[in-house]
Amino acid sequence: MSGRASEKAKMLSGALYRPADDPELLADERRAQELLRSYNATAPDETDRRTALLRDLFAAIGEGAVIRPPFACDYGWNIRAGRNLFANFNCVFLDCAPIEIGDDVQIGPAVQIYTATHPLDPALRRAGLESALPVRIGSGVWIGGGAILLPGITVGDGAVIGAGSVVTRDIADGTVVAGNPAKPIRAADGGR
Repeated sequence: MSGRASEKAKMLSGALYRPADDPELLADERRAQELLRSYNATAPDETDRRTALLRDLFAAIGEGAVIRPPFACDYGWNIRAGRNLFANFNCVFLDCAPIEIGDDVQIGPAVQIYTATHPLDPALRRAGLESALPVRIGSGVWIGGGAILLPGITVGDGAVIGAGSVVTRDIADGTVVAGNPAKPIRAADGGR
């Protein structure tokens, strides 16, 4: 053994890595794509099958979670979702770093959660290097359709993200944000 870190180990540590050079990452991606093909082919009344497939795909998924297909992710094993998650059609979760979603979260259609990021240096990008930063979403959050959450952000409990927003910074508990980049509009209305 050379002692050299695998590309997967580099990815998990937040360091630059080459996903195309790691047989383990390629196998993990292949497994996720097979599960997603099955998941995305399910009928609306196949709730037990959908739940079983999500349990195979995700690191953790809480009771009452609903993710409407089609759904896409990189690996699945880097996603933890709490109970009563609702994610509408066409969501994309790029989970090269952990994505943690609290309880009672509502996610509109076509929401994109990105943990993957790329170097600013074009030579490093040409070399196929990337890195990843985790995304954390608190409980009781509502994310409007078409919103994009960028790598490394934390969304506080009870926050609301307006449709089409691009979230580039952390969002405090109970804050309503909207726009590109998303900016605070006001505090969310009380009840969680």
